[in-house]
Amino acid sequence: MAKKKISYREAITEIEETIASIENEELDVDDLSEKVKRVSELLVFCKEKLYNTEQEVEKILKDMEE
Repeated sequence: MAKKKISYREAITEIEETIASIENEELDVDDLSEKVKRVSELLVFCKEKLYNTEQEVEKILKDMEE
């Protein structure tokens, strides 16, 4: 089954909601490890997205200078 492609904003929102649930002790202990794993995956996604966007912007700016 293919995973739904999410946007950077959706990933950040999900991370923030999960962190808030943990901080407010609203998250069930049985779900904690699954949620932490999901947040880890989302953080990797966001980091890659930021890196790729930075590379694209740098390339565009370099091309404009030529």
